[in-house]
Amino acid sequence: MSATHDNASRGTAVAALRAAFPHTIPIFAGFWFLGMAYGIYMHAAGFGFAYPMLMSLLIFGGSLEFVAVSLLLAPFNPLAALLVSLMVQARHLFYGIAMLERYRDMGWKKPYLIFGLCDETFSINYSAEVPAGVDRGWFMFFVTLLNQLYWVSGATIGGVLGEVVPFDTEGLSFVMTALFVVIFLDQWQKDPEHRWSAVVGGACAAGCLAVFGADSFMVPTMVCMVLALLVVREARARGAAMPPAAPREEDAS
Repeated sequence: MSATHDNASRGTAVAALRAAFPHTIPIFAGFWFLGMAYGIYMHAAGFGFAYPMLMSLLIFGGSLEFVAVSLLLAPFNPLAALLVSLMVQARHLFYGIAMLERYRDMGWKKPYLIFGLCDETFSINYSAEVPAGVDRGWFMFFVTLLNQLYWVSGATIGGVLGEVVPFDTEGLSFVMTALFVVIFLDQWQKDPEHRWSAVVGGACAAGCLAVFGADSFMVPTMVCMVLALLVVREARARGAAMPPAAPREEDAS
């Protein structure tokens, strides 16, 4: 009986892995290039390959890991490190709120799903249509795990290559920008009914960029987007709840 249960569980996990992997292929391309650039950058700053490997494994913060290089080289200031980390990663607060319902009843997978939540994983797990018969919890788990493996392996390879091969990494950071554009366009095509949310998000980002500048617009944009989407959602809900107008007598005649 136990062997049958184990086989069924293994089959469920394998089916979810097969369903999740195609969704992560674009992330693989972006994470490997940028991860290798990060590993090379760490080596250029004087750190061995173990540093990018462990930082990508334990921090898994993307842009925060790049910022951490300068924090490690600066005089010891834990308060400044905390404030910078909160500023850079504050957007994850909004990701977490959006994923509360989806992560409900995930059991032992939930702590790792929370830890491994990044921009790209959020995009997939929030919007992907899980095939019928595939366990949603295992699907989200493998999306999260695969994306982190891509980043860790890329950073480690970059750290190793940085010790033996000189690289010019100028322009590689645009890889992630291009990746987000592709994800945005894919969601735009798949879900025409909710394109209004993309328009709201784009307007908030453009407005906050103009007001706060490129270095400080991320957190205000997230706050603006949440408030704007709540207002629009409430307005749409009220419009849907209103009963249709009764026909006038002259129209009936």
